Amino acid sequence: MIRNRDDLAETPAHDLALSCLEAGIRAAQPDRVVADRIHVEDGVLHVAEGRYDLDDYDEIVLLGGGKAADVVARALEEVLDDRIDRGLVVTNDPVKTDTVEIVEGSHPVPDDQAREGAREILDRAREQDERVLMLVPITGGGSALLPLPAGDLRLSDLQSITESLVESGAAIEEINAVRTHLSAIKGGGLARAAAPATVVGLVFSDVVGDDPGVVASGPTASDQTTYEDALAVLEHYDVDAPGPVIGHLEAGVAGEHDETPDEEPDHVDNYVLATAWTALAAARGVVEDTDYDSLVLSSRVRGESTEAALSQVAIAEECRETDHPIESPAVLLSGGETTVTVLGNGDGGPNMEFVLRAGIEAAPGVVCASVDTDGSDGGTGYAGAIVDSETIHSPMAGRVALVENDAEPFLDDCDALIETGSTGTNVNDLRVFVIDEPDT
Repeated sequence: MIRNRDDLAETPAHDLALSCLEAGIRAAQPDRVVADRIHVEDGVLHVAEGRYDLDDYDEIVLLGGGKAADVVARALEEVLDDRIDRGLVVTNDPVKTDTVEIVEGSHPVPDDQAREGAREILDRAREQDERVLMLVPITGGGSALLPLPAGDLRLSDLQSITESLVESGAAIEEINAVRTHLSAIKGGGLARAAAPATVVGLVFSDVVGDDPGVVASGPTASDQTTYEDALAVLEHYDVDAPGPVIGHLEAGVAGEHDETPDEEPDHVDNYVLATAWTALAAARGVVEDTDYDSLVLSSRVRGESTEAALSQVAIAEECRETDHPIESPAVLLSGGETTVTVLGNGDGGPNMEFVLRAGIEAAPGVVCASVDTDGSDGGTGYAGAIVDSETIHSPMAGRVALVENDAEPFLDDCDALIETGSTGTNVNDLRVFVIDEPDT
């Protein structure tokens, strides 16, 4: 799972941190999740707590999108054993599937291929009737990989606003509030198009709070945000939005466009199959087999990466020095999604900035590791990084790298970057602090 693990496992504490990360990522793999949460028995499809008598349907169709949607589709093909009649998903790093077609698009900035894939998905959804069971795998990255501009908007408008929002420091729910109101497929648009077919959303959450309306901007979900909310996000973060984007949102506020529905229709069920807790529980299970105690700080950590790092370093130091809130040796775990307000012109991602700040501040005896569970932190070729108090050779240079948003090359020089490649899943970030007892 971690390709350069042998180089990174410098001490038993490093090794434990890496084991926690690997266990968390493995637990969120779609084949494991699907096998655990979905099965067919006596002609009935069981999806979490839902039941669907397959005799009620003439066809099973699969349509969806996201960075792990293709892997979910492959896992569903295995579980359903040739029952899927046809399908199409849009993803960014395709795996081979038997029945489901794959369109490769780009992430985090949408491209023409993703737009055409999204258009084809919406067109196919409109063809379905009440005798169709439509399975919709929805994973992180779907907001970019299902870009279908609403009204007179163009793809270039979505590309521009996406880049500006990602660099603004806005939280993902705020970013998606904007993207939802610029899209013909998000905010429940896919589910509405598929009526009266039975629509089953299979959600792998990469957002804090696991709201299906936020994951991939909710193609099959209700939406609690409004056009007015979307404009407020742009104003709050002083986002330089294209004129057509502002015009479309203002027209929505004026009632010229239909608002996204705030209730799910009767023909739609959404199931959140995997979340940050999926990864955290598996990581905590690793610790149970050691002499360390464990504590999950939160699955909902958010805000600026460097500030979140400083807070968690303080908790780790408190554990080591006072045995509060947990007695050392201990492992602190957290999930969620931090953000970066981009002011420089460097390379990196929120997990790298988290780890770099932690390495600058950390006391001896503390190892910190943090990854994006999809294997690509901030669109880089690395999942994240791992450090201790000895890793950062020049704290002052590290601070400059943070100011320049250039954590990746700095951590590369420190031999601290974690490489996994595409993991085939996405349940947000996973962070680990391993805290040894103070020297006596």
